[in-house]
Amino acid sequence: MTTTPDFATYIAGLPRILAGAAALFRDASGRVLLVEPNYREGWALPGGTIESDEGETPRQGARRETLEEIGLDRDLGRLLAVDWVYRPTWPPLVAYLYDGGVLGEDDLKAIRLQEEELLSWRLVPHEELAEYLPDGLGRRVLVALDVLADGSGTVELENGRRVG
Repeated sequence: MTTTPDFATYIAGLPRILAGAAALFRDASGRVLLVEPNYREGWALPGGTIESDEGETPRQGARRETLEEIGLDRDLGRLLAVDWVYRPTWPPLVAYLYDGGVLGEDDLKAIRLQEEELLSWRLVPHEELAEYLPDGLGRRVLVALDVLADGSGTVELENGRRVG
């Protein structure tokens, strides 16, 4: 596809939005797998930035990040939530959250952390998630767990809160 200089200038002037994708893994008891990054405070889900400039899709990004971060290469389930995350000091982020499924004992034993980015991992019960996950991410995970429990469809969120 050929672009004119005017079109290229137009595209360069458009707002930039970051995109991330993560997987929500649970164990047989319903505890959620969280990872502890070494580059910031707090806990997170396995996931990260979608390499959209390389043509990576959100689902591919979540799978790649899961493999890189915890060493598990798994087909991901359905899309649970899409969250528009806005913070005044950051570019906007669109966060995709996929069902990673239930991990068995063999899966948990196979976890290998990406030492360049992660310090540890743990399984956290539903009632303790708010202690580990900050603000919007914590709300996003709780809504996604509700979606899994009630069998409803993908939910649209803004900063972790349902809209529409």
